[in-house]
Amino acid sequence: MANEKKLAHSIIDNVGGMENIDNIINCMTRIRIKVHDESKVEFDNLKAIDGVMGVVHDDRIQVIVGPGTVNKVANEMAAKSGVPLGDTIPHDYKAAAEAKAKINKESYQQKQKRGKFNKLLKTIANIFIPLIPAFIGAGLIGGIAAVLSNLMQAGQISGDWITQLVTVFNVIKDGMLAYLAIFTGINAAKEFGATPGLGGVIGGTTLLTGLTDKNMITNIFTGEPLQAGQGGIIGVIFAVWLLSIVEKRLHKIVPNAVDIIVTPTVTLFIIGLLTIFIIMPLAGFISSGLVFVINWIIGIGGIFSGFIIGSFFLPLVMLGLHHIFTPIHIEMINQTGATYLLPIAAMAGAGQVGAALALWVRCRKNQTLRNTLKGALPVGFLGIGEPLIYGVTLPLGRPFFTACIGGGIGGAVIGGIGHIGSTAIGPSGISLLPLISDHMYLGYIAGLLAAYLGGFVFTYLLGTTKAMRESDHLGD
Repeated sequence: MANEKKLAHSIIDNVGGMENIDNIINCMTRIRIKVHDESKVEFDNLKAIDGVMGVVHDDRIQVIVGPGTVNKVANEMAAKSGVPLGDTIPHDYKAAAEAKAKINKESYQQKQKRGKFNKLLKTIANIFIPLIPAFIGAGLIGGIAAVLSNLMQAGQISGDWITQLVTVFNVIKDGMLAYLAIFTGINAAKEFGATPGLGGVIGGTTLLTGLTDKNMITNIFTGEPLQAGQGGIIGVIFAVWLLSIVEKRLHKIVPNAVDIIVTPTVTLFIIGLLTIFIIMPLAGFISSGLVFVINWIIGIGGIFSGFIIGSFFLPLVMLGLHHIFTPIHIEMINQTGATYLLPIAAMAGAGQVGAALALWVRCRKNQTLRNTLKGALPVGFLGIGEPLIYGVTLPLGRPFFTACIGGGIGGAVIGGIGHIGSTAIGPSGISLLPLISDHMYLGYIAGLLAAYLGGFVFTYLLGTTKAMRESDHLGD
C-alpha cells in the first residue's frame, strides 16, 4: 500500500495540488481528475512518475496506472481530499476565478466551438465509468449462470442445488441490470449538477413500477400500451438533463424557506410527466432506430464492417472515448437480448495482445521491453488493454498501428461469421467468453485467434525497428 500512497501523492502534486482538484473518479485502469486550472498541471512530470503508464489530456486529466492499483490510488487521493470518491471537493475559488479571467476570451470561445461534441461524448462516458465494476461483476455472474443453465439443459449436470445456485446468480445479476435506469439517473444527475436522488427517481419512473395489464399507460403517439424501460438509457439521460435545468432554475426563484419542499416536488412533477408521455415514446423510437441501423450495418457489412470497427476501436480506448458505446450496448441487449457490437470491438484488445507477443519474440535483446510485457500481457489476455497501450504499443509507435490491423482482422472474422453477440457488458478478451450468446463460443474464439495471429504477424514483419530489437530501452 506504501507504493500506492506514494503514487497518489505524486499525482496530486503534479496536477497542481489538492486545491486544484475539483473531482476524482476512476474506472478500471484510469484515475480521472477534473482540475480547475490546467495551466498548473505538470504533464511531463506526471507522465514520468514511476507507476504511471500514460496520461490523456481531456476534459478530465486521465492518469493510467493499471487495474487493481487504480482503486487503491484513487481511494488514497479521495481520503486526502476529505470527501468521498466522486464528490466535488470544496475550495475557495476566488483565486481560480481571477486566473480564469486572464484567459483570452476569443481563444476560449474557439476552443469551446471545437470541443462541444467531444464534451458531449465525455459527459456520456463519465455517467457510465463509475458503473464499470458493477457491469463486469454482474455480467460475469450472469454469464456463469447461463453456462450452468446450458449444461443442465444438455444433461451434463443436474441437481436441485445447481438450480438454486443459478437462481441466486441471476438475482445478483439483476440487482444491477434490472435497475440500471436508476443507477444511470443518479450518475447523470451528478454529471449535470442536479440532485442525485431526483435523477434516480426519474430513472425509476421509466420502469413503470406497479403497472399491470389491466392498468396500463397509453403511448400518446401510437395508442399502444407504454412498455417498461421504453426509451432506455438514452431517454433517462435526456430526461435527467432536463431535470437539471428545471431544478437549477427553481433554486433561483423559489424562496429559501420552502425550497426544500417546492423545488424537488415541482421538478419531479414536470419532468416525470414529460418522461412518461413525451420522452419515453420518442426515445424509444430513436433507440429502436439506432439499434436497427447498427445491427443492419454489422449484418450487411459483414467482414468489412467488422474490420473497420475492430481497427478503429483501439484509438477510441487510447482517447478514453470507448465508454460512449455503453448506452448503445445496453439498448441492443434490451431490444435483442445481445449486443453484436461488443464482440467485434473486443478484437481490438486481442490484436494488441498479438502485437505484444510478436514484440516478445522479435525483441529478445530488449530486456526493459520484455519486463514491461511480463506485467501487461496477462491482463491483456483478460481484456484489460490499457497497460499494453500506454506501457508498450503506443510509446513504441509502430506496434500500435499493427495492433489495430490485428484487431481489424479479428473483427472481420467475427463480422464474417455473424450473429456473435454478448448477453451483457463485461471485459473483452478471454473474459468475455461466458457472456457470448447462442452458444457461439467457437466463433468468438476464432475471432480472438485471428486477431492474435494478425497482430502477431503484422507486428513481427512491420512493427519493429532495429533500435527496438537491439537496444535495452522502451522506444527508439
